[in-house]
Amino acid sequence: MQEKVRAVDELRLDFPLQALLKVANIKKSTYYYHLHKRTTPDKYEQIKERIQTLFHYHKERYGYRRICLALRNEGFFINHKTVQRLMHEMGLKGTVRPKKYRSYKGTVGYVAENVIQRDFEATAPNQKWVTDVTEFKINGQKIYVSAILDLFNREIVGYEVSKSPNFELVQQSLKMAFTYTQLSEKSGLIIHSDQGWLYQIPRFKALLATYEIKQSMSRKGNCLDNAVIESFFGIMKSEFLYATTFKNYEAFKKALVDYIHYYNHERIKIKLNGKSPVEFRRVS
Repeated sequence: MQEKVRAVDELRLDFPLQALLKVANIKKSTYYYHLHKRTTPDKYEQIKERIQTLFHYHKERYGYRRICLALRNEGFFINHKTVQRLMHEMGLKGTVRPKKYRSYKGTVGYVAENVIQRDFEATAPNQKWVTDVTEFKINGQKIYVSAILDLFNREIVGYEVSKSPNFELVQQSLKMAFTYTQLSEKSGLIIHSDQGWLYQIPRFKALLATYEIKQSMSRKGNCLDNAVIESFFGIMKSEFLYATTFKNYEAFKKALVDYIHYYNHERIKIKLNGKSPVEFRRVS
């Protein structure tokens, strides 16, 4: 419609307006409405510029809800539906989350009780952690990432990368979490996972016993029992894996370090009142 109005406006000095409107199949009232809209300053011009900047700064990872929270953090108090409409008009759409890797191979060792029972809330750090392993494909090569997330603020407290889903992968991510959080023995921590074989073996159970950590497991074949860490992997794949090109395994590892830092320190979460996980932990 705007193109037609522009064409009519440019030709009206040479041809009768009524004839131009008839050829363009535009009502007179519609023409003047769009003409007025073209010549009237856009009250959302500044907002649109910030939306564009935020959207591309976060590498197209934010949908309208997070863009709205980011704007509010900057002092722009605007309704989320307006942000949604403006983003739609500008053709800005956040990335979509894909499916995840499954590690269940049946009962091969110890299967813990489901202590968490989908209670994904915590009142302080190091009360409840959730963990899982996911698979990436880089230039035809499979790469595995083990991550540990604190349910208090959804912060990634430990992670490791490997070319195979072995115990060393899980062990190193857990050791990083112990160091990063300065976890003390007898902390009362619960760690929750699915029934993947890596979490059933005696070596994993022994590692937890060092810190007297209580183990919890999802019910067999029930992904909702570990929904928070699965959600994180979905976000990571859509925002990181499918938005970046990696030359090799080492480049992937380096980029992952940057992404985890971004996720913990900069990426705001709706559930955390528009704060990043680290910021939320610091002010809580």
